Amino acid sequence: MEFQVKVLILTFVITVVISFVIIPILKKLKVGQIEREDGPQSHLKKQGTPTMGGIIIIISITIVCAFLFLYYTKMRQEPTIAKNILPLLFASIGFGIIGFLDDFKKLVLKNTKGLKPSAKMIGLLIIAVAYALFLTNILNIGTDIYIPFVHKSIALPIWLYIPFAIFVMLATTNAINLTDGIDGLSSSVTTIILTCLTVIGIIFNIKEVTLFGSTLSGACLGFLLFNLYPAKVIMGDTGSLCLGGAVAAIALYLKMPLILIIIAIIPILETLSVMLQVAHFKRTGNRIFKMAPLHHHFELSGWKENKVVSVFSIVTLIACIIGIFSI
Repeated sequence: MEFQVKVLILTFVITVVISFVIIPILKKLKVGQIEREDGPQSHLKKQGTPTMGGIIIIISITIVCAFLFLYYTKMRQEPTIAKNILPLLFASIGFGIIGFLDDFKKLVLKNTKGLKPSAKMIGLLIIAVAYALFLTNILNIGTDIYIPFVHKSIALPIWLYIPFAIFVMLATTNAINLTDGIDGLSSSVTTIILTCLTVIGIIFNIKEVTLFGSTLSGACLGFLLFNLYPAKVIMGDTGSLCLGGAVAAIALYLKMPLILIIIAIIPILETLSVMLQVAHFKRTGNRIFKMAPLHHHFELSGWKENKVVSVFSIVTLIACIIGIFSI
């Protein structure tokens, strides 16, 4: 436990240092946020805020995971733990790279549409399939899924587990991506979710999860210093897809993807708000919410950004406590 805390602090410090280096570079390159004119008017002042800040998270977790790999291989003589951190890292970075390509095309190449939706989905699908196959064919962790509150696991047939795992990864990355719309919202909510998964890893003594979770939590906390309102940097798809991939990868590694229904309630509600809004508008021409995703509805209802972040974070914290008790 003490070592995990040191890892978290180390990642936090590295993330802060890297932020002081990367943010001025993003400003110099004029990689700025593009705000929707039909969105909340208060967001127009964010126009030009450096984005693609997820690069900071990716760099910091890569550095720390490389250190952990060497430490557990050379000094602790526990190569299994060292090797098992890598698939978690690669899945996270893989999704982050897809987000980076989308951000790069939109912000650097000035193509406002970014990656084609089909190309983006194919990229995410390839990484999800690769991770699911790695879990089942290389790590051989099995296809059993833990059911919260019931305190039992069910073994899925492989032909069902693979599509299920892929769905979990794609749905989670999309949900956390939709949550990234207010300064500090996605990073705050995701930090709490990652901390919860890390605690579960500690409970079941799964060292690679506790180490990787501590690394990600430290990176998110360091990034939050610059992402809280008023944000000095925005994570963009680079960061939100990376964090979404990390959450899904850890949950699947723990064999507890169903617990995301509890602890990731805010990203789920954000996604449902978009789905309901679109479906209802197509059918009736009217809107259920003032604006989707859900955080924009509360903004347009008079809530300040800090209030939305605080309330959504508290809800996530309560959900995570419930999630821990459910195991």
